[in-house]
Amino acid sequence: MFNLTRKLLLHRHPKFSPNLIRNLFIQTMETPNEQALKFLPSSIQILQENQTKEFLSGREAHNSPLAIKLFSIDGIRSIMYGSNFITIEKRPNIDWSLLKPEIFSILTEHLTNGAPIFIEEEGGDKDTMSSDLTINEEDDEVVSMIKELIFTRIKPAIQDDGGDIEFVKFDSDSGTVFLKLKGACRTCDSSSITLKNGIESMLKYYIEEVENVEPLEDELIEGEQTPVQTNFKEARLKPVAREDDAPPTL
Repeated sequence: MFNLTRKLLLHRHPKFSPNLIRNLFIQTMETPNEQALKFLPSSIQILQENQTKEFLSGREAHNSPLAIKLFSIDGIRSIMYGSNFITIEKRPNIDWSLLKPEIFSILTEHLTNGAPIFIEEEGGDKDTMSSDLTINEEDDEVVSMIKELIFTRIKPAIQDDGGDIEFVKFDSDSGTVFLKLKGACRTCDSSSITLKNGIESMLKYYIEEVENVEPLEDELIEGEQTPVQTNFKEARLKPVAREDDAPPTL
């Protein structure tokens, strides 16, 4: 999933005055999923580092004016915000050449006008981002190590390809780690290879209690735990494979 050659293109939409967009450039980056592209607006921070927010429909995007506008384009399947990028997934029957002009137009107009990406809902929780990698009071040493490894070594590589990974739970009886793939990775044809050859191999290499990694769909995910202060420095990753083995990479 991570071996495809990426093309980096630079776009400036011609519809708007150069005075309005002279400091805004939108780069597009291909992902291993041919149905998904990363859009990187220059000098724009969308979320905090390592955070993502995914929308699978316009209804889910009710608190994001930008996502609502993007979903108005016929053929958009999902949208995921990252710290400095937006991953947009299209439906297979529509070509990118038809979608990109509209996407660039909406992104440029919205961002150059300083319009909000999110709106705070009355009585809502200000922190709408996932906290699946936060160390919780009930987390044992194994779960803490799994979260640290995902946060420090797996998550950055997957976000680089326009996707994200969410820790769901660890079944100590079977040694199975359940994960949720997001963004470009969610519907990528090679996601199963990434899970088994990349993520599973790395987790098993460092954590002997891990035997298997499986994906979970949205409807199977249980409620979130109450987070407490995160401190990944407390965990210590130690290889459990032979000393002459090289650690797996994504």
